[in-house]
Amino acid sequence: MRQATHRFSTRTRGAGLYDVTSELRAWVGRQQMREGLLTVFIRHTSASLVIQENADPDVLHDLAAFFCRVVPEDDRLYRHTTEGSDDMPAHIRAALTATQLAIPIVDGGLALGTWQGVYVFEHRAAGHSRELVLHLVGE
Repeated sequence: MRQATHRFSTRTRGAGLYDVTSELRAWVGRQQMREGLLTVFIRHTSASLVIQENADPDVLHDLAAFFCRVVPEDDRLYRHTTEGSDDMPAHIRAALTATQLAIPIVDGGLALGTWQGVYVFEHRAAGHSRELVLHLVGE
């Protein structure tokens, strides 16, 4: 059994979903492990990770719009407002999604479904540099 770790940053341009699947596939491929488990972890509390459809961009738009309706940016609703009106909603949206994902590795690649991609879900209005930590265990 072998292990490998890696960190990389991805830049967001504001609220929305950013596909990082190709970066994950490339790194996993370089590790030359046939079977295993990849853990992807985002080191932030106002962004998250999701596996979602990567074929129709309307899915990503609708998902982001849904979270805006469920967790509105309204300073009257929150005590934590010192970092801007989008900060506390971003923390709540991140809590409702995931900060880590586990993805099986089969035949040397991500065992994602046909229409699945891995996304950083940026919950802040402004762009940020988001750091991801990858941990692969396998052989």
